Amino acid sequence: MPAVFLARAKGLSKLLGLCLIAGVLVAAVLFPVAAGFGAVSNQAAETVNNTSAEFEERMPATISTITDMHDTPIAHLYHQNRVIVPPEAISEEMKAAIVAVEDHRFEDHEGVDWQATIRVALQNQMAGDVQGGGSTLTQQYVKNYLAFVVADGDSEDPEFQAATETTIARKLREARIALDIEERMTKDEILAGYLNVVPYGNEIFGVHQAADAYFDTTPDQLNVAQSALLAAIVNQPSTLNPIRRPEQAIERRNLVIQLMADQGRFSEDGAEANQEIGDEIKQEPLGVLNPLNQTSHGCVPAREGTVNGFFCSYVINYLLSHGFDLEEIKRGGYTIKTTLDPRATELAKQAAENHVPKNADGIANVMAIVEPGTESHKVRALVANRDYGLDSEQFQTTIDLPSYVTTFGAGSIYKVFTAAAALENGYNINQTLDVPDVYTSPVYRGDGGPYQVRNSGNGYPETMSFTEALATSPNTPFLPMQEAVGVGSVVNMASSLGLRRGMNEVNLSGTAIQPDSDNGMLNRSQGEAVTQGNQGSFTLGAGPTSVLELANVSATLVSGGVWCPPSPIEEIRDRNGEVVPIDEAPCEQAVDEGLANSMAQAMSRDTTGSGTAANAASAAGWSRPMVGKTGTTQNYRSAAFMGATPHWAGANMVFGDSSRPGPICNGTPPVQCGSGNMYGGHAPARTWFQTMTPLHEGLPDAPLPAADPRYS
Repeated sequence: MPAVFLARAKGLSKLLGLCLIAGVLVAAVLFPVAAGFGAVSNQAAETVNNTSAEFEERMPATISTITDMHDTPIAHLYHQNRVIVPPEAISEEMKAAIVAVEDHRFEDHEGVDWQATIRVALQNQMAGDVQGGGSTLTQQYVKNYLAFVVADGDSEDPEFQAATETTIARKLREARIALDIEERMTKDEILAGYLNVVPYGNEIFGVHQAADAYFDTTPDQLNVAQSALLAAIVNQPSTLNPIRRPEQAIERRNLVIQLMADQGRFSEDGAEANQEIGDEIKQEPLGVLNPLNQTSHGCVPAREGTVNGFFCSYVINYLLSHGFDLEEIKRGGYTIKTTLDPRATELAKQAAENHVPKNADGIANVMAIVEPGTESHKVRALVANRDYGLDSEQFQTTIDLPSYVTTFGAGSIYKVFTAAAALENGYNINQTLDVPDVYTSPVYRGDGGPYQVRNSGNGYPETMSFTEALATSPNTPFLPMQEAVGVGSVVNMASSLGLRRGMNEVNLSGTAIQPDSDNGMLNRSQGEAVTQGNQGSFTLGAGPTSVLELANVSATLVSGGVWCPPSPIEEIRDRNGEVVPIDEAPCEQAVDEGLANSMAQAMSRDTTGSGTAANAASAAGWSRPMVGKTGTTQNYRSAAFMGATPHWAGANMVFGDSSRPGPICNGTPPVQCGSGNMYGGHAPARTWFQTMTPLHEGLPDAPLPAADPRYS
């Protein structure tokens, strides 16, 4: 055919293609069957500019990753399972495979293949309806972007329907946007954009996740056979699923390989060499992982294990409470570096299960670890003897055991708040306290009469020092102490030192208060209910408690009285690597530094002599200075231990987590029983010391600060 004729034909085809885009000539000549086409094309033209703007501004949803303090991923959150990679991170084999099967003239056109478009238009004319075909990779990029980015893959979304319907309007819009894109992006960028956006079946989007899921590799390492399979899957991700339909998948993969051979993409030595290489590659097995290497979604993990689920859940709730939007997190490609210490977590998990086995019937053993400081209180571990998960038969739960406010109390640990409030109101750590066997309050009322407390067991001396009382924990000295300062003062001290959610955000049933509720008295916070009801039992710690907040209380005490929010966040970066600020509450001097130091000294005897945690400390070989306090509720349904050094702070709590919790008996293992005898010095303290003893290895024996003369 003469060259001049070819040039004229090419020019004519481009002219006809431009007329197609404008909706003029093709509407009148090639598509007479499309009634009302002028109105359709005008409507399409009106939406093109808006869609082009959305196309340019809307970023593809991509995975957000939660990591530990060492940048190791512990969880992923996503709306679509996708990781965006640049062109240079995709193998040339992958690029060649997708071009070979989808658009072998990709490098030659400017977004619209005029020859193919006119050919398909003529075929449509002959068929009498509008069919698919003729779309370039750039147009397919547009289609998939509109369907899976702009419309989020929602088949009910009008934008999704418009992007996938077989109509002239859709073709016009794709072509118009494709032409715009080719002016703004290089071919390599368009190709990478397409490979990053398209679905690969099995809820996988983008070539990065496809390479990982199907072959446990990265997109830059994809070979020809792997690339050909992924290029085949893109065409029909459901019907060519290589797990369910391997024969169909390998047939389509080999077709892609054949096309690559036909197009000379393997060798410059001619058709025969290309065919030989292609035939050899066709003999390779699919090589697909079974099961697939799926990326877990959320805090219930797939491959990573279950130890970090409670921490992950706390991170998400913390972000939500600080103004972040969960859907935006799932779409935004954030990297959320947390404060989680994997070694502390592993040690705490082992200890929790050692002292209350994972399969213990109806008994949870929970631990939280916080790093003290005057500039931050970083949460380092949140664990339980239970695993975080959905299978209750495997003793899993998605209840945030270490961080939520449990309905169970911490018992005598609350005497710390009474003691601290007393120091603030004129007491000192060396003064002598009366220790009667029974104390009847002239201030507080109980069931049917004055409120009365007695000590747990006999053998206490008639008097003891303030410090000895905290170490050995008789009940009777602390009720008159609370009377002297007022229960409201003790509640305020509990909140100041760290029980902020527990005192201010939940009621006595452990349920979050609703500020706009009309429930009146039932909707009061725990702190309000205790104060307004003048409840003498508060000092004995019967009310709802958060184990994490207990750990933070001990961190506050060894940080010179500086309270900081128990933060799980080290740093947040967006998909571009820019730091995203989080508006956390500032640290504050919650109590006088001298008071905090004096309380630390007053709490330093619990692990020595006749202290309630002395046996547990001795069994672990513990000899470091520390603050500590045990607690047991009256009916033995919960027991706890709180302790800290200048290096680490933590709290443990054992309580019932069944639908009908009962008293707990100490034993190996602990069990629910008729009367109960579980104390804070038993499983809670043993778990604490088993965790903290190796965690302190190599650290100096830091002394506790001296007591302030004003409080001694």
